[in-house]
Amino acid sequence: MNGPSVIDVQQLSYHYSTRVALREVSFQIQAGEVFAFLGPNGSGKTTLFRVLSTLVPVQQGSVQVLGTCLAQQADAVRERLGVVFQASSLDRKLTVAENIRCQAALYGLSGAELATRQQEVLGQLGLEDRAADPVETLSGGLQRRVELDKLGPLPHDQP
Repeated sequence: MNGPSVIDVQQLSYHYSTRVALREVSFQIQAGEVFAFLGPNGSGKTTLFRVLSTLVPVQQGSVQVLGTCLAQQADAVRERLGVVFQASSLDRKLTVAENIRCQAALYGLSGAELATRQQEVLGQLGLEDRAADPVETLSGGLQRRVELDKLGPLPHDQP
């Protein structure tokens, strides 16, 4: 693969008191690459996800996400991430636009800024024509797209 890694993890270790969750984990993921974390229960997958998504700090080792050091600039990494949770966070009875507005409230967006960002997000997700549709009428894939709504700063410079 050519170019810099989108995710670069080197010698990452994480402990919960005396219990080792991750021991010297290293890997790189390139742009456009499909990558999976597989393992039995208790093997550290959730802990690794928590580190990568900035929910817990790097204890040992180094993690770079989109060229940014996670340990030193977690907020900058967090602004550029999109996360879809295992369980849906959508309200199936609300429309696509209503769900996006609920998410916007978490970012403190309102008024004209909200209206602008909502249209940008609907365009990015290819859902402009579905904004008024209840989420429960969407396919599973389209529901996942709605969950990916990114209402923070626009990721113009992402790979």
